[in-house]
Amino acid sequence: MAAPAFVSCVARAIEGMLAGMTTIRPIAQTDYAQWRPLWYGYNKFYGRDGATALPEEITQQTWRRFFDDAEPVHALVAEREGRIVGIVHYLFHRSTTLANDICYLQDLFTDEAARGGGIGRALIEAVYAAARAAGSDRVYWQTHETNAQAMVLYNAVAERSGFLVYRKAL
Repeated sequence: MAAPAFVSCVARAIEGMLAGMTTIRPIAQTDYAQWRPLWYGYNKFYGRDGATALPEEITQQTWRRFFDDAEPVHALVAEREGRIVGIVHYLFHRSTTLANDICYLQDLFTDEAARGGGIGRALIEAVYAAARAAGSDRVYWQTHETNAQAMVLYNAVAERSGFLVYRKAL
């Protein structure tokens, strides 16, 4: 699925919301050097570091997917004073309970020094706008039960579904 054309109006709306201090925009090829440390921080937070780190191949594949129009995976960044301070990755997929695709917000991370400044909320709101523009009926995500700081924000911008996640590595 190609990145929707709504992104520039999303960026303008979010820019206005944050009084021009922060810009939410689609990721660009030139963002790799700033995206990579945030991607690393996100994965480290969830225990994927050192011996349990994601293989480099997965990081490179993830990066390529953002720029492949055939992929349903998208990325936005929060930029402040020329520095990327937050990232969000999301994708669209079918559902057996809804007619339209739904949006899964897969990864959200804000630089520790920028936390508490509305970056996470702005990135989530930008995903909401992207999903609306794509005709989605729902945005959902999951977080670890120990991520109490993030859950304060999540409880303010969405409702907790009550579903538990089960998985099995194959």
